[in-house]
Amino acid sequence: MTFPSVVEIAGEVRAGRVTARAVTQATLSRIGRRNGAINAFTAVLTERALGQADRVDAALAAGSPVGPLAGVPFAVKNLFDVEGLPTLAGSKIRRGATPPSRDATLVQRLEAAGAILVGALNMDEFAYGFVTENAHDGPTHNPHDLSRIAGGSSGGSAAAVAAGLAPLTLGSDTNGSIRIPASLCGVFGLKPTYGRLSRQGVFPFVESLDHAGAFARSIEDLALAYDVLQGPDVEGDAICVRAAEPVCGTLAALADRPLRVGVLGGWFAQGAFPEVLEALDIVAQALGARDRVILPGAQAARAAAFCLTAVEGGHLHLADLKTSAMDYDPAVRDRLLAGALLPDGVAQAAQRYRTLFRDEVARAFERFDILLAPSSVCPAPGIGQATMEMGGQPVSVRKNLGAFTQPISYVGLPVLAAPVNRPGQLPIGVQIIAPPWREDLALAAGLKLQRLGVVAAHPPEGPL
Repeated sequence: MTFPSVVEIAGEVRAGRVTARAVTQATLSRIGRRNGAINAFTAVLTERALGQADRVDAALAAGSPVGPLAGVPFAVKNLFDVEGLPTLAGSKIRRGATPPSRDATLVQRLEAAGAILVGALNMDEFAYGFVTENAHDGPTHNPHDLSRIAGGSSGGSAAAVAAGLAPLTLGSDTNGSIRIPASLCGVFGLKPTYGRLSRQGVFPFVESLDHAGAFARSIEDLALAYDVLQGPDVEGDAICVRAAEPVCGTLAALADRPLRVGVLGGWFAQGAFPEVLEALDIVAQALGARDRVILPGAQAARAAAFCLTAVEGGHLHLADLKTSAMDYDPAVRDRLLAGALLPDGVAQAAQRYRTLFRDEVARAFERFDILLAPSSVCPAPGIGQATMEMGGQPVSVRKNLGAFTQPISYVGLPVLAAPVNRPGQLPIGVQIIAPPWREDLALAAGLKLQRLGVVAAHPPEGPL
């Protein structure tokens, strides 16, 4: 089963061999046929999508520029503002919220480049989870095995790409919410450096840790979208102030250069399933990585990320929890309440430790250009599965899927989640981690691996 890529669609539309309307109609038809099995979409924007497609076609007919993503359908996690559509953030409590009067910055940038928004996607409530078993909208099913989770909290975003419902989607990542669903669904996901992409119009979860990013089926598609998305947004997001640094033009040459690659050990191997470590070893061998790297304090960094998440998330929702606690997903409500009751000193200590751990990471990048680690501790668990074994002990699925991602986002590093090419098996991804602001290095390593056939998006087996 093959699906057209972002690059292919845009090329065909710009060349006039297919219209943006035809691409959009085909996409909407595919969503109508397949989404019932996957439950990736919570809203389909038929009228808006066809109107945008007609504008792209009219611009082409008039000889006007249409942008590098002309006619490319995309969808967004339902915590991105979409004009006229309530921003649910996966919740019940926001179903009656006043719809935003404008789109999130990243939605605006994609549409300005010619892309076409087709809908909003399922997620864990308020992004607090790794499973996308939403109490209000139902679970998102993994396209590779409908009895399994898609990961979270951007599970709808990853599953939509994996199932061929959209070639490009947006998600968010606080503790691993792009990297884990990308790994479990067998697609590529990019969590850029903290502050690289605007979060204006993205419903917040943890200000200190929230990132926006994208999913696609190839490195070329992801790089093209990333170039369109990045750039300062001083008025919309105070931390997004760095000038754009396009990667598409230099990526191929950079992929031909040798890279110094290390493999994270210690905490990043503890409890990992054997097939996860085997997939990591395949990638390490392909990149010539022989050195194991220990990041002292990684476990403490994960604990600190847990604390920041609970405290900031709890305080963000405290007013609603006081008046409407029973409208929350029970799996989310209790954690938010617990976080709201923690003393302020917990968050302050968690913030202080970032400096110490960031120094450890910086020392590692003096020796290496890229660091490798698993994206998730296991392949996709079953829907409703409460526990799994790590190190011979039963542990919570919800709490531990992010064991290897949380220390990395805690210090805001850019990461490419890449699916290891293992045909006929459940998808497993690796984290390709780069120094701050060097997304190009992570994407270049991914391109090298893609050329070698070591990483590739997994097509679902059989009919959906």
